[in-house]
Amino acid sequence: MKIERLDTNGWERLKQVRLQALQDAPDAFGSTYSDALQIADEGWERQLRQLPTFLAVRQGEDVGMARGAPEVGDGDTALLISMWVAPKARGSGAGERLIAAVASWARQSGFARLILDVADRNAPAIALYERCGFHPTGETGALPPPRSHVLEHRRALKL
Repeated sequence: MKIERLDTNGWERLKQVRLQALQDAPDAFGSTYSDALQIADEGWERQLRQLPTFLAVRQGEDVGMARGAPEVGDGDTALLISMWVAPKARGSGAGERLIAAVASWARQSGFARLILDVADRNAPAIALYERCGFHPTGETGALPPPRSHVLEHRRALKL
């Protein structure tokens, strides 16, 4: 398995993996599959200009993704977003490697902390984040409608 950072030429791969993720785990993301279908090709390319995007690739197939982003209003903090591993690749180390790639980007970019939000009932994801050193911050929230019933909490990793 290898981890690749996409450039703007990889927008079709981003689109494909993101749509798979939104279908597989709709309660893990703030956006929806139907919203993502409305994004024009230029929008996918723009996302790659704005967000460092990493894909896990196994035997030539994209099997996971994670992205980083600066936390608005906090110059010391970066976000781990869009984290997803295909069911057939779970348990393979893809999640850990994707997190490591985003953490490396965040460190190299001068951030001191990496944070994420995870659904309270997503025990496998919580276990992954704990293995990678993320600790609960005490901050809680919910996904936006139509999934506002999905409660989540924030975790942080000191870089």
